[in-house]
Amino acid sequence: MRSAVKRKVLVVDDDGDVRAMLLGVLKDEGFFTTEAIDGAGAVELFRDVLPDAVLLDLNMPSMGGIETLHEIKRIARNVPVIILTGFGDIPTAVEAIKSGAYDFCVKPPDFNKLIITLRRAIEMKELEEEVKRAHTALELSQEGIFGKSGAMRKVIQQINQVAGTDFSVIIQGETGTGKSYIAGVLHSMSKRASNPFVRVDIGLIPDPLAESELFGYRKGAFTGADRNKFGYFESARGGTVFVDELENMSPYMQSKLLTAIEKKEIYPLGSTNLVNIDVRFIAATNKDLKSSVGKGLFREDLFYRIGEFIITLPPLRERREDIPFFTQKFFLEACDELQKQIRGISDGALALLMQHAWYGNIRELKNVIRRAVLLANTDMIKPVHLDLTAGCRPEEEAPVVPLSLKDSVRELERTRIQEALVRTRGNKTKAAEILRISYKNMSDKIREYGIE
Repeated sequence: MRSAVKRKVLVVDDDGDVRAMLLGVLKDEGFFTTEAIDGAGAVELFRDVLPDAVLLDLNMPSMGGIETLHEIKRIARNVPVIILTGFGDIPTAVEAIKSGAYDFCVKPPDFNKLIITLRRAIEMKELEEEVKRAHTALELSQEGIFGKSGAMRKVIQQINQVAGTDFSVIIQGETGTGKSYIAGVLHSMSKRASNPFVRVDIGLIPDPLAESELFGYRKGAFTGADRNKFGYFESARGGTVFVDELENMSPYMQSKLLTAIEKKEIYPLGSTNLVNIDVRFIAATNKDLKSSVGKGLFREDLFYRIGEFIITLPPLRERREDIPFFTQKFFLEACDELQKQIRGISDGALALLMQHAWYGNIRELKNVIRRAVLLANTDMIKPVHLDLTAGCRPEEEAPVVPLSLKDSVRELERTRIQEALVRTRGNKTKAAEILRISYKNMSDKIREYGIE
């Protein structure tokens, strides 16, 4: 057994002598037992005590074993049921296994074999429950990192599906959506986690140097090569190579990369000796690579080779239900970092955050909240503390939800007043000048919209 705790077994049989015999053996083996003489009573008792396993007679009057099995499985599918049957009913017992029974034993049972089967069934159930609890805890912890929206729950599911494999992965999404972070998570959850995770920002490497940086070189390969140097692939041996900004890779390097990944071998510059590489490949891009393939900007064969699994990260503006979560997360982190005592974020400030387009995504939101905590001189973060002008493309912003024309005008008016107050650090006179309205009109609008 996995634990010293006694397990509960429900014995269901219309034959009193068989029940008594089974109950006696089970008690001697350290099980708690309960009994039922028919299927209907078994189902009722099962609901009440929710046993760890069931020994179920196949042939009973009124409600037979198969029907009872179905009812038990509707209540708790994970509880193992072992069928007890006569020799002549083995085909029916086999059908019962297809319907969800764990196993069957022929009457009169070999008690040693029955106890072994019973213990194994309960251990299997407990192991499945442990795995389920661990998986649930993992997903909850991941939601605390990635967000709790439906879109991110799908991403979390994809991460859990592919992390433990050696699949090559493309992570695509806009700047600031967390592609690099997810690449690190995939590595940390993989069987390669104890080996190196090597990041390559291909966009920062001049094209003439890309080959030597990726694959390394040997002494004398070119002027200045006064020693051997491992490239990123050799440095990551046994681990993961993560190439960021993959869309910036030149056609020549795309060809070299394809060969390296397909053959799992490289030639360092200046060497005629092959070097075997055992790495997992993960790439990130802010482009739709499939679209780039269609335009002839990216090799089709490379795309399908490295795109064994594709994770697409949605932009923050498409999962606005995550904004309050990340706002609070970054607010608490900033207060701790900057040693500021601030009670929270006002409704007006949160409303402004919810309306913003967030073209810089999570990274932009974090920076805005961090600056707001730094600038706040009150016990609450207010709209005046939010600098939403950096990276903003207001001409491309759209309403979050459909509004009537009147409500749309009011929402736009409120947003523009808030933006003006942010730009003027709360100076109503200057904000009114920017908006070309009177100071009185400005004050009336602030009161009307509840702008703090």
